[in-house]
Amino acid sequence: MSRRKDAKTESLRESGALYPHPELITDPLFLKHEFFDARDLVQVKYEMLRRVEIDGLSITEAAHAFGFSRPSFYQAQSQFAQQGLPGLIHRRPGPRHASKLSDEVVAFLEEQLALDALLRAPALAEQVLKQFGLSVHPRSIERALGRRRKKR
Repeated sequence: MSRRKDAKTESLRESGALYPHPELITDPLFLKHEFFDARDLVQVKYEMLRRVEIDGLSITEAAHAFGFSRPSFYQAQSQFAQQGLPGLIHRRPGPRHASKLSDEVVAFLEEQLALDALLRAPALAEQVLKQFGLSVHPRSIERALGRRRKKR
């Protein structure tokens, strides 16, 4: 694989647009033309929707040709109708950040660790409960402190 394609793969991965199963695509356009990139999830989903809407392919045929289930097709169709192309980029479900562990709470945790480096997450969770009245799981504390260290 060329260096250019490796860079594109990495870029697609970072943006959440890397299709994990390009080998499942059997659509002739993706097999015959270099323009169509089976690794590009947005392009794959868009072309799947286009093949149904414009070319008249059945939903079952299109979903199969692009390596998707029918429910996945309907989900892509709905997201495209509501959000356009950005709706076709995969987004992880669930919260995007720790809601209880604000910057203030994490700063407090770091202060406590600076005072006593032997403190562990369960003890820190107790201190957060006393100081802020927040019940936080020790693993959430470990992840928050790990993210803070990564940023530095």
